[in-house]
Amino acid sequence: MIDKVFNKSIKKQFEFDEEVASVFDDMLNRSVPYYKEMQRLTINFALNFLEDDYKVFDLGCSTASTLIELSKHCNKKLNLIGIDNSQAMLNRASNKAKAFGVDIDFICGDIHDVDLSNANLIISNYTLQFIRPLQREKLIKKIYDSLEKKGVFIFSEKVISSNNVLNKQCIDEYYEFKKTQGYSEFEISQKREALENVLIPYTEDENKKMIKDAGFTHCETLFKWVNFATFIAIKE
Repeated sequence: MIDKVFNKSIKKQFEFDEEVASVFDDMLNRSVPYYKEMQRLTINFALNFLEDDYKVFDLGCSTASTLIELSKHCNKKLNLIGIDNSQAMLNRASNKAKAFGVDIDFICGDIHDVDLSNANLIISNYTLQFIRPLQREKLIKKIYDSLEKKGVFIFSEKVISSNNVLNKQCIDEYYEFKKTQGYSEFEISQKREALENVLIPYTEDENKKMIKDAGFTHCETLFKWVNFATFIAIKE
């Protein structure tokens, strides 16, 4: 379905409810620049670290697109677990996984509470930005502690610039991108208002510092387009 969530006046903050879930795949592809390329890089780098029976978590898996694509490109037998706190998202994820013949265990719950132990790969695509800063840092520490040695954490986030002028230019560039995807200025402004105080992005450096503070010795930027970035960290 085509995303028309914000073509009307919105009187509540953004949430991943049934209305959003029903159009989420279209919303993602039209709202996140080079999303497919980011997903491709995530999968290609992940494949280098996977073996049979490895445990893979996707935090905030939404409709499970990344786990399904990973399964399609991996010749290993993996234990795939998708976690999301939106049952509406997981209903679609489950149907999609069945349609593609991919075996995924889905958990509806708060990622702060779900057991991630013995993980070999943890993926988080545009999920951390919706978590309050203090809780975000605790979650990253949990991710680090849950990963096995040589385990990998790959995550994508919307980022901001520490320079106010550049940050404004990045936002303007992003809005121009959304216009090319068919969103009107009204829809763009409505979504911006709905996301205010819900989506809290860090700078690229702040993301890397958070990762290193949790125990990871290195964090590399795999991909960046203006104010969207994909990172990888390996547990030594």
